[in-house]
Amino acid sequence: MTIEDVAHNVKMNWNTIKNIEKHYLEKHYSKPFLDGVTRIAIDEFAVLKGHTYMTVVLDLDSGRVLFVGKDRSKESLDVFWRRVKRSGVQIKAVAMDMWPAYIGSVIENCPDADIVFDHFHIIKILNMKLDEIRRDLFRDETQYNKRSLIQGTRWLLLKNQDNLSEKASDRLKEALAVNQPLAAAYYLKEELKLLWMQDDMDKAWNFLASWVKRAYETGLVKLREFTKTLMSHYTGILNWYKHRISTGKLEGFNNKIKVLKRKAYGYRDFDFFILKIQALHVSRYELL
Repeated sequence: MTIEDVAHNVKMNWNTIKNIEKHYLEKHYSKPFLDGVTRIAIDEFAVLKGHTYMTVVLDLDSGRVLFVGKDRSKESLDVFWRRVKRSGVQIKAVAMDMWPAYIGSVIENCPDADIVFDHFHIIKILNMKLDEIRRDLFRDETQYNKRSLIQGTRWLLLKNQDNLSEKASDRLKEALAVNQPLAAAYYLKEELKLLWMQDDMDKAWNFLASWVKRAYETGLVKLREFTKTLMSHYTGILNWYKHRISTGKLEGFNNKIKVLKRKAYGYRDFDFFILKIQALHVSRYELL
């Protein structure tokens, strides 16, 4: 039920109903308690077009929203850590992507916590590199037949191999057969997923070192750039074997935020929007 519906039913002004709900949300959700929180996830979500983002922090064990920042800067996230320090809780692990502002904020404010880089974000970065390789090879290819095979393969390369239809799989194999560098990059991309399927951290490290060596030896500039990213963040990547957490739960929650935005057609009152997000994990019938 929307705020407009409630206002109509009770014969009251829209702003009055909205302010009543806002007051209720401020009382119950403006300062989420942090007792018992040990594992969290940090991620951003898009608010407006033009790369405008906000930050959200989720308790991975309870599913509660702990903090919503008005952007994705280090300064914004630092506000959350001040609350953590005042509460005295000990955060043991933080799941997040490789956004430098988040990394800097965690290292500065919670140095004893293990950072766990989300593996889906890592594969996403590799997919971006693979697409750049595809574009470079297509641009440099002089033979018409090879160009025609490479053209239109973007989604075939980025999609999980197991999800391809037989026809799409055959089309991809044709393109890879005529371009060895593209084939090498693609199969390395598929193989990297095995990094999170090893028996333990030591075996994962051996796998990662071997993968990085083979990727570097391809000579592909984009793959070499990616190997540098992996090796400069390898501790946070391998920490998955200590905590087995990711931002997956938070990304699912971000989809709820998208629905909230779409139903409300945007929020003029930004503070009200933040309160709605903080209460979203328990909301069933939101007033919009």
